[in-house]
Amino acid sequence: MSPALLEAQMVTLAVVGAGMRGQQYAQLAVETGRARVVAVADPSAARREAMAAAYGIPADAVFEDWTDLAARPRLADAAIVATQDRNHVGPTVALAEAGYHLLLEKPIAPTEEEAQTIVSAAERAGVQLAICHVLRYTPLTRHVRALLDAGRIGELVSVQHLEPIGWWHFAHSYVRGNWRRADLATPMLLAKACHDMDWLQYIIGRPAVRVSSFGNLFHFRPDQAPPGASDRCVTCPVESSCAYSAARLYRSCLGDPELERWPLGALTDTPTAEAVEAALRDGPYGRCVYACDNDAVDHQIVTIEYEGGVTASVTVSAFTPKEDRKTRIMGTRGFLDTDGATIRLCDFRTGGEELIEVGLAADSDRGHAGGDAGLVEAFLASITEADPSLIKTGPAESLTSHRLVWAAERARREGVVVVL
Repeated sequence: MSPALLEAQMVTLAVVGAGMRGQQYAQLAVETGRARVVAVADPSAARREAMAAAYGIPADAVFEDWTDLAARPRLADAAIVATQDRNHVGPTVALAEAGYHLLLEKPIAPTEEEAQTIVSAAERAGVQLAICHVLRYTPLTRHVRALLDAGRIGELVSVQHLEPIGWWHFAHSYVRGNWRRADLATPMLLAKACHDMDWLQYIIGRPAVRVSSFGNLFHFRPDQAPPGASDRCVTCPVESSCAYSAARLYRSCLGDPELERWPLGALTDTPTAEAVEAALRDGPYGRCVYACDNDAVDHQIVTIEYEGGVTASVTVSAFTPKEDRKTRIMGTRGFLDTDGATIRLCDFRTGGEELIEVGLAADSDRGHAGGDAGLVEAFLASITEADPSLIKTGPAESLTSHRLVWAAERARREGVVVVL
């Protein structure tokens, strides 16, 4: 293929929100060889300047605010919208109306009304909208779906699913960080586990009909603080014995490029010892986990009944190592469980077991076990081939799983079983 033809088939991208997720999707898109980043909008000068330098974006396509991008004639084929959860509606609707295809970080929006506003805007404009429910695109998901479709465990009956957030990850994101309060972001289940609820919908392949849920903020409260604790880790006399020491966590990230990108990138754009110490002393990530303004629940269980009597349970917990999700799927003639790297398949007819290696993608450590790359590739292909069916997480599918999350949150808050 000639360079001119290759260039003509490139998908051009504008990035709105140049934080960790925006950077990740942009990098993966460019690495496919099928996309170019040609514009960026972000309120952080350091982030937008870093992205402009990385991709050679001209100065007149670098914006402090997404409104300035939306006011210009369309600069790209598509836009990656990776702003904070409560800032999705404005840029997504405006860019849809301007004719951009859209890759939108999950969740769609904090409320059903806002999510429907986004979906309706994309439908009116006739643009493609892909929601970043990346778990549908992983090698693991392809293996599991193939086994179920082939009838290897008979008829699916029930699923147990664990989302092990990890103790330090929860403290970083949901106690000290951007998702610590529902009024600032979204409830924890929507922020973290809408991936899992969407994945179950995809694997089970039936409508949910009833849901219940239980959970609360059990540990990260003032009354759980150890005796003598102060409100900042750098001044705390018991910091060295605390499992949630910010000083120990963030200092240990220095010198590791991946950890400097995340979680350290949330503290500072400059990964130096001086910048980390300043953030620990003055910033939100240096606070004691027992003295924050958080209300995100730290453990939650959701139980779901699907059409035909199939059941599932989802456990989301802070009190685990940070590991891949664990799933057990029970059928009438077999059973499978997976830790993300392998699948163990038990056949009731023969009594035999089979161990299947998933074969993780090359970017698995930094991209949801290959799901980020799979999503980006599908999105780009849907544009170049003008085929929305290549997107597994379109607006209809994503709205359905979001509605299940909102119903589960209502069930938890009100202590009821919600009929869908």
